[in-house]
Amino acid sequence: MEALGIVFTEIGDDFVRATMPVDARTHQPYGLLHGGASVLLAETLGSSAGNLCVDEAHMCVGIEINANHLAGVREGTVTGTARPLHVGRSTQVWEIRIEDDRGRLACVSRLTLAVVARRG
Repeated sequence: MEALGIVFTEIGDDFVRATMPVDARTHQPYGLLHGGASVLLAETLGSSAGNLCVDEAHMCVGIEINANHLAGVREGTVTGTARPLHVGRSTQVWEIRIEDDRGRLACVSRLTLAVVARRG
């Protein structure tokens, strides 16, 4: 996260938000935000949010993620917001929306987490 400049900016009752710069660290060869960087931001947000919803005896781990890249971003900052679709005892599903500086939707992702017992 630190290597890509991801910064958590806000935690609300039903969301977690973070930003990531669009620069040489997150560009693909054609100068656009790399889809993998968007997915990394999405999984970081969803996994972090999920872990805020479980007790200390459990943890959340990603088991599936998908992403639709809807608009190219060349510069500035993107902001991701994770919101729960389902928070259960054994699984969680989170939607993560990533927008550019103008509020344009650049990527939408859905992350499925497994809730597992922490191993000591």
